[in-house]
Amino acid sequence: MSKSDQAGGVEIRDVWAGNIEAEFEIIREIVDDFPFVAMDTEFPGVAIRPLGDFMCHADNNYHVLRANVDLLHLIQLGLTFTNAAGILPFSESGRPIVWQFNFMEFDVDRDISNPDSIDLLKKSGIDFAMNREHGVDAKRFAELLMSSGVVLNDSISWVTFHCAYDFGYLLKILTCRRLPETRKEFLQLVRTFFPVVYDIKHLMRFSNSFHGGLNKLAEQLEIDRVGICHQAGSDSLLTAWTFRKLLEKHFDAPIERYAGVMYGLETE
Repeated sequence: MSKSDQAGGVEIRDVWAGNIEAEFEIIREIVDDFPFVAMDTEFPGVAIRPLGDFMCHADNNYHVLRANVDLLHLIQLGLTFTNAAGILPFSESGRPIVWQFNFMEFDVDRDISNPDSIDLLKKSGIDFAMNREHGVDAKRFAELLMSSGVVLNDSISWVTFHCAYDFGYLLKILTCRRLPETRKEFLQLVRTFFPVVYDIKHLMRFSNSFHGGLNKLAEQLEIDRVGICHQAGSDSLLTAWTFRKLLEKHFDAPIERYAGVMYGLETE
């Protein structure tokens, strides 16, 4: 089955406190056969921009990232698993499946956030009250992810788009700690938990044909979205398909040479 054959029937499965155990059982079963993991997160935006004097722009970017991730909470995480051909795993119903984890920690009425980001997420269908009542506990998610075979595994390739904040929030959850003081320490931690990372925003630097964000790139590559924009499941699926289309049509060199660089933290 081709990716285009799969597109119409993809199930973006919401994961809540009540079904997280069962969904991770499925993930543990399929991860070895579908070792490309496309990820997207939704979070309360960039709420603060602390001042500082830094040697380079990347250090400043990390300073802002660290301040926000330490202060804020993850709202949603999308994971799309594919094999080397870009094919998704199937659910028990026979449909291709993508996972969308909804977290409980963010309180839209009390927690600091970027109002524009919250408005955008509301318009995209994020139900903050539902998340608070039925969402996944981040600590339990961390326990299940750590035992799933998805992290700390150099056989798994993580596929992302402008991913520094994505990994920042994941590392905060996985380590139960604030982010490291320095950008260098953060990058070392990313490489420990996620040994192979592809950032599509970095890949775009090697082609004069592409520019803009994920939606613009998908449009240029003639890829149709499944699901709702600015929801993490749909965005992770679009990330997976965009990555595969780039490799198939626009990159002749071995893809491994582009691994390990997060746009904005290691390149300017």
